[in-house]
Amino acid sequence: MHLGTFARAFLSRVRDSGKKRVTVLKQIPVDELTIHHAKLCQALSDPKRIQILYALDGHPRHVSGLAEDLNIPQPTVSRHLRILRKQALVTGRRDGPAVYYKLRDRRIIEALDTVHEILLENIANQYRD
Repeated sequence: MHLGTFARAFLSRVRDSGKKRVTVLKQIPVDELTIHHAKLCQALSDPKRIQILYALDGHPRHVSGLAEDLNIPQPTVSRHLRILRKQALVTGRRDGPAVYYKLRDRRIIEALDTVHEILLENIANQYRD
């Protein structure tokens, strides 16, 4: 597929004025899109961050609960969540002193599941050859 100089991206934003949803069509240079793609992949490059994403699938979690369930020190979980938040993979909601994190878009889990399927097929094929 040839993308040319620009790729189209559909950005949805909710305006505060009523319930009106506005869809904005914006031209993004392919180079810029590729840079964002690489940054997203870099955010997914650590196994602990993948574990955190799977742990957030289904319901919001507090940092200490994630740390305990994944057996990862709380400062490490916080650092990984900061990276995932920077790439808009998770969002945080403050409840008093606590912050609860959730997936921003569940499609990231679907993408990770697809990668896992490919990896399992590749491993199975290596043993057949």
